[in-house]
Amino acid sequence: MTIVSTAPPQNGLQFIGLTDAVHRAPVWQGSLDRLAFEPGEIKAKLLNLEQPCYIVRMNGQIGVTNDGLIGSETASSNQVEALVLLPSFSVQQLGDPTFRAFHRVQYAYQAGAMAGGIASVELVTALGKAGILSSFGAGGLPLARLEQAIVQIQQALPNGLYAFNLIHSPMDTAIEQGAVELYLKHQVRTVEASAFLDLTDHIVRYRVAGLSLNSNHQIEVQNKVIAKVSRREVATKFMQPAPLKLLKELVAQGLITEQQAKLSEYVPMADDLTVEADSGGHTDNRPLSCLLPSLIVLRDELQAKYGYTNSVRVGAAGGIGTPEAVLGAFMMGAAYVVTGSVNQACIESGASFQTKQLLAQAETTDVTMAPAADMFEMGVKLQVLKRGTLFPLRAQKLYELYRSYDSIEAIPIKEREQLEKQIFRRTLDSVWQETTAFFQQRDPEQLARSINHPKRKMALIFRWYLGLSSRWSSIGEAGREIDYQIWCGPAMGAFNEWVNHSYLKEPQHRRVCDVANHLMRGAAFLYRIQNLRTQGLLMAPQYSQYIPTPSKK
Repeated sequence: MTIVSTAPPQNGLQFIGLTDAVHRAPVWQGSLDRLAFEPGEIKAKLLNLEQPCYIVRMNGQIGVTNDGLIGSETASSNQVEALVLLPSFSVQQLGDPTFRAFHRVQYAYQAGAMAGGIASVELVTALGKAGILSSFGAGGLPLARLEQAIVQIQQALPNGLYAFNLIHSPMDTAIEQGAVELYLKHQVRTVEASAFLDLTDHIVRYRVAGLSLNSNHQIEVQNKVIAKVSRREVATKFMQPAPLKLLKELVAQGLITEQQAKLSEYVPMADDLTVEADSGGHTDNRPLSCLLPSLIVLRDELQAKYGYTNSVRVGAAGGIGTPEAVLGAFMMGAAYVVTGSVNQACIESGASFQTKQLLAQAETTDVTMAPAADMFEMGVKLQVLKRGTLFPLRAQKLYELYRSYDSIEAIPIKEREQLEKQIFRRTLDSVWQETTAFFQQRDPEQLARSINHPKRKMALIFRWYLGLSSRWSSIGEAGREIDYQIWCGPAMGAFNEWVNHSYLKEPQHRRVCDVANHLMRGAAFLYRIQNLRTQGLLMAPQYSQYIPTPSKK
């Protein structure tokens, strides 16, 4: 066997591969007018994923076709040589087919929850109607609005192709409990559990309350859980059965039955585990290339230990904003991929037009970490957009004051006046009055814990700004643009670079279904390109670029 190379032709294709010096390559048989030798026609043939792809050589020139047959004879000088053959490749072949079957979806793809209703009713409905799973952003919403969203989505998607977020709320446990009660009441069958540091009785209740035995004495899991994690210790808890201590408490309260508690010993807490790398919002900024393989190995260890009937699937999130990132995740073993930041800039998201414009201009370096409203006292941070807003700097200033002083009154007068003038734009006393009125309706326990605890009171006052800044971003609050809190990861910048020369450059053209389709189809196309490269085909850059184009309707 020898390496044979052709000289670089004008069409940008060159073959460097192994061929037999005696018998030469096999023969391609078909209509010669179906062969493409011009760059535009070649690219069209490569993009035709639904058909096989033949790389051929005729009269020393390399071409591409989707038609014909490979003959049994070997090529002579006056015949068309068949250099490479690739079968057709469907987008549905990416990822784990059991994910698609389990959730009854088209792709091994999910649009993740974005809190505050940014992952909106419209977004979830649009994707659900297209056969794509997405999760409503319930985090931070009043229970009344959450229930309204449940009703709206269930009416629009009676087939149940949707999920709802259940965000861990250590500083506001009543909200977490109330969300679970609504999900059980309305028979929401899939939740995306996020920001959990440990299992709570609420998530365990949701999971176990959906267990039963069917007529064949097999365990039926009605309440599906997709757990989003970024830490090994948290992943372990979701891939194990429910803790015995919490099960006993739930049985004693009559929230689950003895039989359900017993059945829970044979199923993990989650059906799917989303490995969240460097993402928008709550994140540990970990690289996917390190985190995903680690948790896949952990899954395999726990599967061997417990012998579940259905193994937990492990998906990838964080940094998923281009076809290259999608394909990379699948090649590392991800069962499915989850997008977030890129959907926020789409028409259907709950973000304001002003926020979408800022997101569409973001570069990969235009993100930073800032204190989180829901876990402010714990020092937890989340990733936000820094371009066009002073929120990250101002939020960090509030946290530094919280760390430095034990009460609002202890803050030096000049510092306090600056806060009132620049950040709050009102007196801190009026902020406290508004905060008191808010929690009296939503969660009086928060106020009760602040009595005789001035530092706790200071935290609630500072959380007024942190909480409202995300709302200002969602509704496009005029005059508060500089304070917009916009959850965003570096994937947003990568996406913008990818679509810069396409119809998706402007946010008014971005639709969540188009984004999903192009990311997945682009990944499938790149998989074909990579297969051609591994078999010795060198290509000019123009052939390996997937540029989104509007679908023909």
